[in-house]
This record gives sequence, structure tokens and C-alpha cells, in this order.
Amino acid sequence: MVSEALTPERILEATEEVLRRYGPGKATVVDVARALGVSHGSVYRHFRTKAALREAVTQRWLDRTSERLVAAVDGPGPADERLDRWLTTLFEAKRHKAGDDPELFATYSVLTDDVNAVVDRHIDELVGQLSRIIEDGRTQGVFASDSAGSAAETARAVFHATGRFHDPAYAPEWSRPGIEEAFAAVRALILRGLRA
Repeated sequence: MVSEALTPERILEATEEVLRRYGPGKATVVDVARALGVSHGSVYRHFRTKAALREAVTQRWLDRTSERLVAAVDGPGPADERLDRWLTTLFEAKRHKAGDDPELFATYSVLTDDVNAVVDRHIDELVGQLSRIIEDGRTQGVFASDSAGSAAETARAVFHATGRFHDPAYAPEWSRPGIEEAFAAVRALILRGLRA
């Protein structure tokens, strides 16, 4: 008998461990249930399909990054400093995910290919955070009120311009010599371009 109540959070924790151990191609709901000491039917009561479980565990993984960025969005200081902090935090978070647990990072890179809607929502959330900072900067007079685009359009452009430093496709570059200097140069260019 299970000593703790079976919750979605416990299932997601176990799923992450199973994915780390077996990889996305071999991990099954039965493996997750076995790790929890329950029947696979118990897991299905919380997540109706294997796809739903994979979506939820991927969302949880992506949310960890979004949550780390909230302090830069809502924190004190002028918008240019908050934008710099946001970009730096995103790059550091992605580098740590790739470097600290490469097996799990590789697993999630595979999973995110299968759950495009989850990834799209994550990107929209990140762009929304950027948009808030840029709008604040325009209100503060720190960033130019550019007639060429809304804060949301500018945020999406900044997100894409910095893709080399947060898109998992570029993960092999994140540990190479010179990457920090390249990142600093792109950040400086973006901040110069946005300033009033």
C-alpha cells in the first residue's frame, strides 16, 4: 500500500525520474506506476492518456523556467535593468538545464517536439513577460515608443533575436568558449536599440 496520497505532483515527479532512467522512447505509464507502487489505472485516473501525462510533465519542466523569470518582470528597477536581468536569467536557466542534467534535457528536447501546443504556450508566456517589461520601459521613458511596433511585437523580436541563447537547438554552443561574450554583445545591442 502507498504511504502517501497519490497526487498529480507525485505522479509528475515519478514520471520525470522514469524519463531520466529510460528515456522518452522506452518510458511507459506502467513504469511510472511501478515507481509509485500503484497500478497503472491509478495513474490514468489523474492523467487520462500517456500523451496527457507527457504534456503535463513537459509543462511542469517549462514552468520552472517561467517561474524563475517572474522576479525580473515584477522586480524593482528601471525596465532596461529588468530586461537585462530577464535575458540573463533565461540564458542561465537554459544552460543549467542542459549542463546539470544532460540526459533529462535531451529527453525533454524529444518530448517538446511531440507537444507543440505546450511549447507554443510557453513561448507565448515568455514573450508576454518580455512585453510587460518593454511596455513598462516605454511608460518610464527608458525605451523609445517605437511607431514600428507594439510592445508585444517588439518583445517577440527580442525573443527571436536572442534565440541562440535559449532555444534548445543551440544547447551544444552554450558551453563553448566565447559564448558569454557573444551573449553580452547581443544584450547590449538590444538594450541600445530599445533605449529612448
